[in-house]
Amino acid sequence: QVQLVESGGGLAQAGGSLRLSCAASGRIFSINTMGWYRQAPGKQRELVADITSGGSTNYADSVKGRFTISRDFAKNSLYLQMNSLSPEDTAVYYCNVHYTSSRFSTYEYESWGQGTQVTVSS
Repeated sequence: QVQLVESGGGLAQAGGSLRLSCAASGRIFSINTMGWYRQAPGKQRELVADITSGGSTNYADSVKGRFTISRDFAKNSLYLQMNSLSPEDTAVYYCNVHYTSSRFSTYEYESWGQGTQVTVSS
């Protein structure tokens, strides 16, 4: 089992910034893609950004130029720097990782964090 612990959510004013963190621990051999998703009330969960083991990044159009995803391979940690926040960014943000648990298997597992609330006031 892998545990993901998120932190850094909270309340921000429009135009402000927040930084989310996610730390993965447990039976991990290697982590492949890590990503941030969000779910606003009444809406489906959507991808915000992800980053591969090679460092390639992918962003939702709505956050390009405002959010930056990064990871610390040594710490199995993931970050999301969110700038120029708008009320439309209000949602629960979830950390997601795809990983393998053994050097003897290429089977990829998926794990989700518990979510952290981000609220942006106008």
